[in-house]
Amino acid sequence: MAVTITKDTIIGDILDIAPQTAPTFLEIGMHCLGCPASRGETVEEACMVHGVNCDELLEKLNAQLADKEA
Repeated sequence: MAVTITKDTIIGDILDIAPQTAPTFLEIGMHCLGCPASRGETVEEACMVHGVNCDELLEKLNAQLADKEA
């Protein structure tokens, strides 16, 4: 089943299906991945808070999912 991460995808859901993405979130400054607030944010919300280009992050995350499925 192919999954695509969008700007509206909840970070907790991403971490549940693709825990290998955690370092990518840490790289953008999300150092509290286990706290309920960060796990409940969308990718877009996290990007706004951390000053990250959402499209670039989505590209990176979706590439990681594609690598996992290959």
